[in-house]
Amino acid sequence: MASGKMPLILDNPMSGDAMQVDLGDVDDLFGDGAPLALPPRPPSNRLRQRLDALRERGCCQGIAWSKTGTIASISPDGQQLQLRYIRAETKDAAFALSDPTTIAPWPNLPGGPLVHLSWGPANSELAIIDSAGRVLILNFNANLNRPSLSRRWDGDSCDDSQAIVGTYWFQTSPVVTPKSPPYTPYYAPAVRNGNGNNYNFQMSPIISAGPWHPHPGKSALTCITSTGILKMFWSQNNSKIEETTLELENVSLAHDLVTHAAMCSDKSKTLMIGMATASKQLRVLQVAVHWAIPKPDASQNMPPGAHMLQATLLKRHVAETSWFQSRSSDSHLDPSISKITHIEMLPTILNNSTKEWSHVMVLTVRSLVPEPNSPYAQESQSIIDRWELVPDQHQTLHTAFEQLGTRRNSVGNSPPNGSKLKKLDSVVVNKIVIGVNQVNFGKILCFSYHDGSVEYRDRFTMTELYREASLDRIYSIFDAGFSQNGGPPCLQTAFSPTSFSIVQICEDSQVKWHSITYTLADIESMTEAQVSALVASFTISTAQAASHGANIDDILAVARHFVTKDTFTVEWVKTMVQMMKITVDYTEDAPHDQLIKNNILQMCLSVINYLGWRGDSQPRRAWGKLSMVALNLRNIVILITLSSNTITLNKSTMTPLDEPEVVNAVAGCVKWSTDLICWLCDSLFCLFDDSKFMSLLKQPQWAQMTAYLHSKNEIALHLVLCSATRGLLSAVCRRLVLLDSLATRALSWYETRDKSNANNANASADPRAASHVALQAAYQRIRQYTSSSLIKADDFDKLLTSLGADIRTAYNTSLAVLGEQAARAANNNQSSNPSGSDVSREAIARGRQHCELQMLVLQAPPPSFVSVVDKFFNKDLREFRSHADVAGLYFADYSILEINDGPRTLEKRKARGVRVDLFKRIEISRKPSAGPSRSQTPWRVCARCAGVMEDLAMMNNKPGLTFLLRQQFHCSCGGRLAMLPQEEAKSH
Repeated sequence: MASGKMPLILDNPMSGDAMQVDLGDVDDLFGDGAPLALPPRPPSNRLRQRLDALRERGCCQGIAWSKTGTIASISPDGQQLQLRYIRAETKDAAFALSDPTTIAPWPNLPGGPLVHLSWGPANSELAIIDSAGRVLILNFNANLNRPSLSRRWDGDSCDDSQAIVGTYWFQTSPVVTPKSPPYTPYYAPAVRNGNGNNYNFQMSPIISAGPWHPHPGKSALTCITSTGILKMFWSQNNSKIEETTLELENVSLAHDLVTHAAMCSDKSKTLMIGMATASKQLRVLQVAVHWAIPKPDASQNMPPGAHMLQATLLKRHVAETSWFQSRSSDSHLDPSISKITHIEMLPTILNNSTKEWSHVMVLTVRSLVPEPNSPYAQESQSIIDRWELVPDQHQTLHTAFEQLGTRRNSVGNSPPNGSKLKKLDSVVVNKIVIGVNQVNFGKILCFSYHDGSVEYRDRFTMTELYREASLDRIYSIFDAGFSQNGGPPCLQTAFSPTSFSIVQICEDSQVKWHSITYTLADIESMTEAQVSALVASFTISTAQAASHGANIDDILAVARHFVTKDTFTVEWVKTMVQMMKITVDYTEDAPHDQLIKNNILQMCLSVINYLGWRGDSQPRRAWGKLSMVALNLRNIVILITLSSNTITLNKSTMTPLDEPEVVNAVAGCVKWSTDLICWLCDSLFCLFDDSKFMSLLKQPQWAQMTAYLHSKNEIALHLVLCSATRGLLSAVCRRLVLLDSLATRALSWYETRDKSNANNANASADPRAASHVALQAAYQRIRQYTSSSLIKADDFDKLLTSLGADIRTAYNTSLAVLGEQAARAANNNQSSNPSGSDVSREAIARGRQHCELQMLVLQAPPPSFVSVVDKFFNKDLREFRSHADVAGLYFADYSILEINDGPRTLEKRKARGVRVDLFKRIEISRKPSAGPSRSQTPWRVCARCAGVMEDLAMMNNKPGLTFLLRQQFHCSCGGRLAMLPQEEAKSH
């Protein structure tokens, strides 16, 4: 017997053999044959309190996730607001939930504690509502965790009768341009081709329903009080928040009070409202919004937004019914079963199965929690009731409400016979519903439960979805093998805009973040078919996020787990470009504006940039390095362009370059850009001296050459061959030339001024003398960087222009056959299709697009580029190299670029503890040993790439600098910026 082991009677009986004990039928030990099971955990007091709050008022959502990434929650005591976001860690690039930033932009709360949070779809606006119905609106445009105040609630009354029971934000008005369709494309499902691994994406249009704010970039908040008053908070043209009210119901008795309300937009461009009353009545109303926008007059050239808006609300009662019918068999049930916890209005959408528009639907939830000492065998359950708003065949609704024209804001109570509420079958779930959300443009309902589970149901049939993977036809990320669950138990949940994540308020008041998890297979052993389905599902989700401007950080957080699959990132980006028809071909020598304004391309580069980053202690992947360079070039072009703009201030005009702070920031961008050009030339010269690389150039197929460049983590050749990155390099070169000319003229003016001031005794009394000195020094920095650069921007731009011309010629020659084939096919069809020449041009354009996409993700250039690259290295670059300081380029310091990432370079960078400012492009540090370069200014950090910049907005009120910083809401990678606490800045 082993030491320390206590012998058991059944371990070694006297017979020597172990006694066999059959426990298989232990459930039938007492002869009843019923299996033994532990009783369910009784509901906690915190859950009961939460359900009481849900039954009391329709507005008590204490946590909400904005479209731009801020997670707002009410503190446990209801007195403060806590702000969080998910951010990438510098250690390993994995996302994690940030620590809370607590704010309380109010001295006290005379209206009681905070009870409800609601995010708007535009401008990152957050409505905060207290128990008395007062409404405060914060704006998070500039930072994820530091808002500005849009509307105060000091003028709101502290009256309990004004308590809010329902809120709704108007959708933003669609911007219709000649190049954009008047609808939102919905790229789903992805259907697999036969037995292969390729998918075809079916697009269906999503028609945006009004009402809208007259300005496309603004929304409006509507609230309904317990006394049936509709309040609309909207932004005037001068940005002042105004309020318009309408009495929906004449509430005079307690049982007529509205307990829950919900709203939705209708295809008739009106607002549909569902209200549940204390007397168990369910009423549906329709409200029209008129903005009194004057018709344009040709004789008055008033700029857009110059006139003042006037909002008017008109109502109409549509239908009414009872939302609860008591039965004699329910006499033993808890009275709480007759109380609503949630109400939702589901708008009309196109049913893809029937190809018909659905009816407006009202959905309510009632939850039952059994009492601990109840004599009846009850279990926790939620009852989901639904009503369809069915129009009467004998009378149709008049959309313009002409019958209300003589009675403005009519408050009649008799509903017309135009529609009725048709009760549908109820759904009973043996769980407690704590949240209801509409996803996929209202096609799917998402229910979150107290035990942490999440359930998706079809909006039309209420059947449960995503119970198993479906790789042949993918509508959602969950069809590809993902599941979503939180941690039990929880009281409140909020979903991210992409539905890839949820945040929960647990029973211990802690806020926790949970991403979706892949359950179909082990990641390392995934098959090719599973990876293809993964790419298709991520493409659908990213396209949906891009269509309504949602933050994709939690998508990237999940994608991080699949970076080890070599083809995942590249195929994901290529599929996005092909499905969304994103332009990546900029071969034609056109203005760079279209390239700079291609925001969807920036999103693709951001995906590559993040997934290519493995933390500050690991080298980047080559395609991540290329995208990092492209994103920084784009940001610098935008900054330099905006700094040259003319802005109007108090009937006077100025340019940001009139301020030394702006010129110093531009000087930092000039230094970064000239260093990049020098580094790029040095890298190309090193390839020129690499005998193995030069030998690989002579092969007709470039697979070996591309693999060799990948092994060296080399991107210089692709930077100049790819038209998008070559265009960005050319744009920067031309702006450097203009800045050099501007700095030369500015310094000449200052020299002339200094000579005239030397003969003027009163010159020292000029109040602008100090500003002139600072501005002169800033322009001297620009002139110094441009004149001392080892490679002149103008010369390098000429090299790029020559290469671009050769590439265009190669494309025209190699793709001419493709164009001829397409033209012959079009002529043979003899239909009303475009002419053969148009078809030929389109075929050539598609061929160029394919080749450019390959190079953008660092794959092999087309075979037609063999002669182009041979001429570039053996003629153009050889001649260019003969005029350059090759040794000076080789030994130059390129640390400001943060692009060289060998092991020694990374260790040295970490030991120095310095970062490069995203805005000023200078090194900053928080380490005590940094000396004079140590930054005392607060920092802002990018939640996606962990880049930092000093928060100059709090330290400076110069109008030019403020104008530029307003454009710096996002990092160059497209991620949002957040204020970084002092103690965390030291670790960065």
